[in-house]
Amino acid sequence: MADLGNGLAIIGFGEAAEAFVSGWRERNDGAISCYDLKVGKPGEQEDLLQRADRLGVRICGTQAEALAGARAVFSLVTADQALVAAQDCAAHITAGTLWFDCNSCSPGTKRQASEVIEAAGGIYIDVAVMAPVHPKLHRTPLLVSGPRTLEAMALLVALDMQPRHAGDAVGQASAIKMFRSVMIKGFEALTAECLLAARRAGVEAEVLHSLQSSDPGIDWAKRSAYNLERMMVHGGRRAAEMREVARTVTEQGLPSRMSDAIADWQAQIAGLGLAGGSADVGERADRILKAILSGKPAP
Repeated sequence: MADLGNGLAIIGFGEAAEAFVSGWRERNDGAISCYDLKVGKPGEQEDLLQRADRLGVRICGTQAEALAGARAVFSLVTADQALVAAQDCAAHITAGTLWFDCNSCSPGTKRQASEVIEAAGGIYIDVAVMAPVHPKLHRTPLLVSGPRTLEAMALLVALDMQPRHAGDAVGQASAIKMFRSVMIKGFEALTAECLLAARRAGVEAEVLHSLQSSDPGIDWAKRSAYNLERMMVHGGRRAAEMREVARTVTEQGLPSRMSDAIADWQAQIAGLGLAGGSADVGERADRILKAILSGKPAP
């Protein structure tokens, strides 16, 4: 496995970054530096520092400090901050630094970020994380694209990661992820609209039974509960991603009707501030309905 002590930096220490580092730490205890916007927010800084300390990650007060001497940088922020992160960090990277943009952005956003990083002398790699980071951690499947992808893949493989070459142009990996998200995040949003309305009407058991009969290959109650949990806990990030998906669809000259609606559902349920709680679909639906019907405004 690669020596992590020779210049590895992370921008953004959320779920994905924590999962990657947890996996790397199974075989390597080298130094990792990180910058996260939460370091400047007193209400969130303590949790950030505790999580980072548990994994031996050095949280830095500035981007410049985190990137000093880094030969590889993993950008793991929210979709709406990916371009901003590239712009803010470009002045602090050295020539030849690998910039792995692992954020769920449109190909257009990735190309903009690429121009910024390449102008600063860095090597930009479009990375699409193709599955939830748990339970596989750093071995979660990745798609990578860009003109110097094969060079960058050597480092990812040395880090015991699972990259697959998706093309020689920036945007190819992200396009695959974006179009896939219409279906995956859309399934979640459809679950919310279908099951919440059915629960409200008192007929969700019959609806689930009918779905199960029509498509027995899916455990509809279990999958519906899972879909609701994804929106409750991760809907904010998913909504930001779906705004990028909508942009990707419109870049193809097509209307983004479904992607826009999916983003709205994801944002609304995330904005309720609910934890996943019980794995029972009815219990989750009841808590979501109670919050929505109480008049809590959508974000």
